[in-house]
Amino acid sequence: MRLSNKRILAFVEDDFEDLELWYPVLRLREEGATVHIVGKEENKSYKGKYGVPAVADYSYDDVNFYEYDGVLVPGGWAPDKLRRDEKVLEIVQYMDNQKQVIGQICHAGWVLISAGILNNKVVTSTPGIKDDMRNAGAEWRDESVTVDGHLVSSRRPPDLPDYLRELISVLEKGSSQD
Repeated sequence: MRLSNKRILAFVEDDFEDLELWYPVLRLREEGATVHIVGKEENKSYKGKYGVPAVADYSYDDVNFYEYDGVLVPGGWAPDKLRRDEKVLEIVQYMDNQKQVIGQICHAGWVLISAGILNNKVVTSTPGIKDDMRNAGAEWRDESVTVDGHLVSSRRPPDLPDYLRELISVLEKGSSQD
């Protein structure tokens, strides 16, 4: 299995885009990665936009995030809540500083904007937040997936196959590509 030595955090909050959380979580687990779901409260069940639940393995405050190889930020309306949590921003900033993989899709770019890590990065997102991404200093592209070193971004659910192909590839290579 390609990612058997990798550990990934996946953020969760109510109103996450169901496919944008579960498709990456399941694909990474299929490749052998350990993926933990992390929310504001441990053992709390969060509901996706379409009702699919996700239970947090850990809280943001209790997870040893420095032991992980990357973080996933799903889209939906959850990013608007996630970006208001200082611990979420601290985790994203740490991952960026350590050149650990950061995967974001759709509205998840809001979290990276609030973490202040997009200056001079090349990214994509849902077109609805392209101005936000550009105003944060990023070069925004309208493509299914964009890889800029350890940052892997994607637009929306139809792009998930491209997103996961690149995300898995970047995780497999490790953080040496920056």
